[in-house]
Amino acid sequence: MFEGLDKTRKNILGGVENVLSVFTVIDDELFDELEEALILADIGVETSMSIIEELRTKAKKNRITDVESLKTLLIEEITEILKKDEEPLNLSSPSVMLVIGVNGVGKTTTIGKLTNKYKREGKKVVLAAADTFRAAAIDQLEIWANRNSVDIIKHQENSDPAAVIFDGIKAAKSRNADLLICDTAGRLHNKKNLMEELKKIYRVIEREYPEAHQEVLLVLDATTGQNALQQAKIFKEAANITGIVLTKLDGTAKGGIIIAIKNELNVPVRYIGVGEAIDDLQPFNAEEFSKALFGIKQ
Repeated sequence: MFEGLDKTRKNILGGVENVLSVFTVIDDELFDELEEALILADIGVETSMSIIEELRTKAKKNRITDVESLKTLLIEEITEILKKDEEPLNLSSPSVMLVIGVNGVGKTTTIGKLTNKYKREGKKVVLAAADTFRAAAIDQLEIWANRNSVDIIKHQENSDPAAVIFDGIKAAKSRNADLLICDTAGRLHNKKNLMEELKKIYRVIEREYPEAHQEVLLVLDATTGQNALQQAKIFKEAANITGIVLTKLDGTAKGGIIIAIKNELNVPVRYIGVGEAIDDLQPFNAEEFSKALFGIKQ
């Protein structure tokens, strides 16, 4: 994780340290410059403003006068945001996991890596290829199913996604599966269609599998920065998101977006992708992430 966050760390810390190196006293201009540095590091306008507001208050309250102490305070503030509402993901058996997100964010790869993880933990996993709008999505999921030696339920391209979920549930029940992971289409250009499709899928799960624990994971691509936050807001309106997976963190300097996502959405970050390898999808741990983000070696 330390290596995976290298670009983001340089972007956030570099910007902050550039500002702090210029100032010897704590004043309004310093706070304004720090706010700009955070915005440029993809922490987002709203979140950057609220972090700086907290910093001003705490610096005044604690009578902080030296710049280095302000940096410590900033690190504590960001760590607090990352830790907020952190709770482990407990998947009871049986569980259904819907994986949503636009095309290209690494959704199918994430499902493959999650399948590998849960299978290694001894869970019996079944996959459902409910992203029926792209033949490539079905084929890609089948490759992952074969690689992980798990069953996949699929229909023809352009068939009804809810029908695939229906058959997936039947298969999960008959095979006594612990976990059914469903790939879904990620189309944002028509939010109404997306919402209707997800509602239909929810109805099928509630009717056919009421005993199953439900998780809805939204996959976001960290390299898209602020765009990922916008996607998350739209999906949150359309779906009952229970967790977020942030992919491609190792390839970007825009990983600061995770701070904005945590602060503005109040949805837990469940997994982060910090590399290409199958085990580079890691459960999100706020303490570890924060230390890696600020260059504190474990």
